[in-house]
Parts: sequence; structure tokens; C-alpha cells
Amino acid sequence: DNELNMAIAKFLLEDEGIIVECAIDGQEAVDKFANAAPGYYDVIFMDIMMPNLNGWDTTRRIRAMQKEDSQSIPIIAMSANGFTEDIINSRIAGMNQHLIKPLTQEKLMAALRECI
Repeated sequence: DNELNMAIAKFLLEDEGIIVECAIDGQEAVDKFANAAPGYYDVIFMDIMMPNLNGWDTTRRIRAMQKEDSQSIPIIAMSANGFTEDIINSRIAGMNQHLIKPLTQEKLMAALRECI
């Protein structure tokens, strides 16, 4: 949703030795996934409140693609909102998990262990 939050998440993941590739908005995320070879990405951390295309719509577009990994890639929501409705909307959109900010290394790694 903003550069600072993206930088924090990136730092926390890279500190665990994970290679991170960022997208500035939902449309860029859709484009990157669409143009990548199947299996290039292991997981997608998806902010809900992104500019141009929110995380739920971005996830729906990825899940609707005719790529062999579009249904199987884990997509983990990251949001400041943890209301039941938000979590349900993440699941309906096709997300595997819904993390509530503030993010910690422990939360990120637990979500990865559950999804991969």
C-alpha cells in the first residue's frame, strides 16, 4: 500500500534469505506473474489496499489465468484490517492466508511454512 510497508516486508523476508521481487501496484503484480515462467514464483504476498488494482481483484485475475501455476501458487494477504469480513473476502478472492499488520518476521515465516 506504500513504499515504507513494502520495504519493511522486503527486509523481513530478505533477512531470512528469501529472494524478493516487488510490484508497485496490483496491475504490475498481474503483469509480472503473467509474464513469468510457470513455477518462477513460489509465493505471492499481496497487500489488499494497493493503488490501481486492489489485492482481492489482483488475486482474482491471477487465479483466472490459464497458467499451470495460477491455481496452486500460495497467495498471502497482508492487511491492516483483520475484521472477519476482510478475512472472508481474502478467501473468496482465492487467497490462502490473511496476515494482519503490523507484520513481523514470525508472522511471515509461519504463513510461509503453512503454505509451502
